[in-house]
Amino acid sequence: MNTEQFNGLIALKAVAEHRSFTIASDILEISPSAVSQSIKSLEKRLGVTLLSRTTRSTHLTEAGEKFLSEALPSINNLLQAMNQVGQFGNLPSGKLKINLPRIVYSKILEPVIASFLKKYPDISLELYFQDEVTDVVEGGFDCGIRLTELTAKDMIAIKIFGPINHIVVASPKYLKENGIPKHPKDLINHHCNVFRFGKLGVYDRWEFEEKNKEFQVQVKAKITTNDPQALRDSALSGIGLSYYIEELIQAELREGSLVKVLEKYSTRGDGFYLYYPEGLKISTKLRVFIDHIKENLKNK
Repeated sequence: MNTEQFNGLIALKAVAEHRSFTIASDILEISPSAVSQSIKSLEKRLGVTLLSRTTRSTHLTEAGEKFLSEALPSINNLLQAMNQVGQFGNLPSGKLKINLPRIVYSKILEPVIASFLKKYPDISLELYFQDEVTDVVEGGFDCGIRLTELTAKDMIAIKIFGPINHIVVASPKYLKENGIPKHPKDLINHHCNVFRFGKLGVYDRWEFEEKNKEFQVQVKAKITTNDPQALRDSALSGIGLSYYIEELIQAELREGSLVKVLEKYSTRGDGFYLYYPEGLKISTKLRVFIDHIKENLKNK
């Protein structure tokens, strides 16, 4: 197949899809007359009329429909192969829209993202902070980041951080005034700060483990919030106990402003995952973002 024939196939595909020479010319970045000439050359080569053209409409002839239906899979495969190969010669670029919890950014990802943007200066990021499960397709996001159990269905999930520990914490002031719970069942006598996962509801059944068996304890909420930082701050101010991810409050634990309780009953979680729609071709900018995060967090 010579170049002229290939150009005719691409032009025919564009005109058939959009029923317009003008739109096809904009997409192919050539003049409408060049589109028309390419298709005419293809028709001459095949000896049939592929397009019916009038002043009001453009549509495939019967021969054109049969030809394009049989040729289209090969055309698409060839275009995809050309696009994939072409990406090797171009630096990743464009805007990457990410939906993620604010605290994951501030406690885990902020330095990683800074180094990513330095490495890929042609990529810009739009970060949308949200804690509840989000439909990334409906929201127009390239990907989301959540705990494993919060990842939406029909998604490709890639682990970026974990495992993690779920612990109960309180301020020294609170424990001095209210005592230290010895067993998770003692929580019924304590003030607790609980988290609301948007439409998923309030997380007021805290999970623990004893003798390799998991169990839950229903707690009474003193404060309910949908903000993880407010949940932490409620514990810091002495309002009550908070159920938290240990890896997100390392500084507070080191300085002693928060203290772990019921540690021997704590449970372990899988960690945080980046997810994007299953069946969607992953873009180069998202692929390099995933690779960069995995490389920089692999020892965390």
